[in-house]
This record gives sequence, C-alpha cells and structure tokens, in this order.
Amino acid sequence: MKVVLAYSGGLDTSIIVPWLRETHGADVICVAADVGQGEELEGLRERALQSGASDFHLLDLRREFVESFVLPTVRAGAVYARKYLLGTAMARPVIAFHQVRVAREIGAGALAHGCTGKGNDQVRFELTYAALAPDLRVIAPWREWSIRSREEALTYAASLGLALDAIPEKLYSRDRNLWHVSHEGGPLEDPGWEPDASMYLLTAAPEDAPRMPHYLEIEFDAGRPVAIDGERLEMLELIERLNRVGGTHGIGRADVVEDRLVGIKSRGVYETPGGTILQAAHR
Repeated sequence: MKVVLAYSGGLDTSIIVPWLRETHGADVICVAADVGQGEELEGLRERALQSGASDFHLLDLRREFVESFVLPTVRAGAVYARKYLLGTAMARPVIAFHQVRVAREIGAGALAHGCTGKGNDQVRFELTYAALAPDLRVIAPWREWSIRSREEALTYAASLGLALDAIPEKLYSRDRNLWHVSHEGGPLEDPGWEPDASMYLLTAAPEDAPRMPHYLEIEFDAGRPVAIDGERLEMLELIERLNRVGGTHGIGRADVVEDRLVGIKSRGVYETPGGTILQAAHR
C-alpha cells in the first residue's frame, strides 16, 4: 500500500516513515510544502530518503497560500480569540489539499500526518482529507503507537539504524510560514511564565525597537493590498516587506490561551508583524 505522508523533517515525521513501513507494510511517499519556512526546508529530501521513504516531493505553495488562504482571511477581517491571526490554521488546508493531489496522482491508498492527538492540526488535516478524499484511509501514528517522548523516539530510530539524533532538540513546538511564527509547549505551559527574548524569531522587543516611528501608506484595491508607499507589489512580496518593517518595530506579538476542539486549553505565543499591520490598515 502506498501512503502519502505530510512530512516536515522533524524527529516525529522522520520516525513515522519507518514506522509506517514496519507497522503497515507501506510504501511511503513524503510530501513537504514550502509555505515560507525558509531554511527549515534544507536537507529534507535526504532526511526523508534516509528514513526509508521511496520518494519525496517538495511543493512550492507560497503564492497559492497567500492568494487563496491569506488574502480571503485578510478581506474577512478574521481573528480568533481577539488576537490570533490564524497563521497555522490557514496553512494546513493548502498542505492537505496537495497531499491528496499527490496521493491521487500516484494511486496511493492512504494519507498520514504527524499531528498529535491533543491539538487542532489533526482536525485541520483530516477535515480536508474527508472533504477531498473520503475513500482514502487516514493513518495518525500519534493515536496508534506507544512512543511518548523524544528519548523513546530516538531509541526507536536507533533500533532501526537511523542516525536521527542530529535533529536538534527544541525547547518549543514551532510552526513557521510566510504569515507568522507560533510557539507552544515547554515553559509556555506555565501560564505565569513570561517568555524571554531568545524565544522570539521575527520581532524585536518593543523596548529595543527604534524610537522614531516608521510611517507606511498601504493601498488597497477591492480589499486586496496592492502597494506600499506607492510601490506596487505582489502580495507575497508585500507581506515579506511588512514582516521586516513590523518585526523591527516590535509589532505583532500575541500571547493567547486558546480552546482546542478536543476540549483542552493551550497557550500559544504568536509573531505576525506584517499581518498585524495589514489587519489594522484594512480595518
């Protein structure tokens, strides 16, 4: 059976590849999506094939993500919990859509993802699967296997002869794309813990931001941002520029305790500098 796996290249999805082969006798095809993660995409093909995948697809979905998901969300003025600008929620459906497309093209019988059983990502992926490919089997290893920690994952990898200990241990669980960076887990699970400066990747601390203001004029056409200071830009380039300016000025940090569909609460810290500027300008 061919299984198409949504692959990020982290420890979890890297051990899912051999687990699918061992547990389900699967021929695993990895699909990774470029939605603006930058250097995180380096070395993914080699890692996937080393883990036992028979093939690997890296799909550049940046413009589709911006045009078909970010733009409608900006136009709608959509915000969750008064602060969260939906960066992860928007990206998962476009990834799942193309995962299904690849599965159809190669005649796969199943789809797999590395989402845990506690979060909303499993729902985002699986609702897309259900809408587009209800006939395909869905395999969610985190709801099946007995692995419960990084140490157990590395032990499993070592038992198969896979040298995955070079994948760096992360203090936070992060998701990054063109629109934002999210931070969860680790010390953030203590609601009284104040994040330190080293956690942030896109934004300067407000106290370290320039003292002089930076004025921007953003032009919209039918709800679509089309220019900054009179210079017409494609939306992808416009967001990237606003991320740089907003990040320098400490704009776009949000610390949110949110509700998950499975009935638990979760704390997330988000950096969305360009999106915060766009949302304010559009409003």
